Amino acid sequence: MLTILGSGSGITADAFLLPENMELPGTFSFQGENILVRDFIEDTETTALLVIKDDAIRYEQYLMGGDENTLFSSNSMGKSFVSALMGIAVSKGYVDSVDDPLGKYIPEFVGTELENIPIKACLQMASGIDFDEDKDMSGFSMRTLMGSSAMEVISKYGIKEEPFTYRRYLSINTEILGEVIVNATGKGLAEFMEEELWKKLDAGHDAYWTLSNNKELAMGGLSVSLRDYGRFARLYLHGGNYNGEQILPREWVEESMDISAEYARPGANQDAYNAIGYGYQWWLPEGDEGEFMAIGVYGQWIYVNPAEGVIIVKTSADPDFMEKDYELRHVAFFRVLAKEIPEV
Repeated sequence: MLTILGSGSGITADAFLLPENMELPGTFSFQGENILVRDFIEDTETTALLVIKDDAIRYEQYLMGGDENTLFSSNSMGKSFVSALMGIAVSKGYVDSVDDPLGKYIPEFVGTELENIPIKACLQMASGIDFDEDKDMSGFSMRTLMGSSAMEVISKYGIKEEPFTYRRYLSINTEILGEVIVNATGKGLAEFMEEELWKKLDAGHDAYWTLSNNKELAMGGLSVSLRDYGRFARLYLHGGNYNGEQILPREWVEESMDISAEYARPGANQDAYNAIGYGYQWWLPEGDEGEFMAIGVYGQWIYVNPAEGVIIVKTSADPDFMEKDYELRHVAFFRVLAKEIPEV
């Protein structure tokens, strides 16, 4: 594992923490069913819950033995961090444009069907690579575990459809983004993240990134403390600005939330996996409040509601995360929670 060092300076989450937790709402409604919040938290095997409004922590709870020092696995929430790193790489000129072809940065793709796929297509999970997340991931993982280069393995999959035709969630898209960043900057993801993001967020704790073949697992290898997830969300809530420093260009944040393309919208392809819209490695539910989310398997969530000034982080160890409407049920919970936060 590789350490990303936090600066440990500046404003800490403790400065925002209120003396007492607010009271959570008693119930929320989903598809005509009233669900008890306490049952929902228990049934979804919640390990921690953090609620922030107007940059103040209003609720913080740890379950199953965790505490404020625990590093919780991001799983695919880490993809949103990789998106941020890509935005920084573009803004600093390491990557010329998200319209650049992958072959410009990944030599293993030159001369293959993947060479001319635009970076943007990977950001939006619309690359068209002939890969099945459910059927092919175990084989991919086994080959890389045995020492094969991830990019060499991916280069053999070929193209199923032209980029920007359909949205199909493929974690290898994020592995490709990580490789572009590493090759463009000449730095590992952890080193680049530490310099350009982690220290600037005044992170309260070190974070860890799982390695595969001595490279950071871009598709979901990060482990981060609960409040530091909240700090990362706060960066996006404020349009890429953190305590007065523009870490990410506002334009990148706005582009990251653009789901105007047909394949990016909720319900794209009439696919159950696409019930929620998808931007640059961020999920966007239907609605008019500009909400966006990072989601990871087994129930990891960052929910941001700009209209309410609310950030919610929920980590879990839920084996039933593939249940029908799991994501939409959580959106309903987060929306009620965001709107029922009492005034201070």
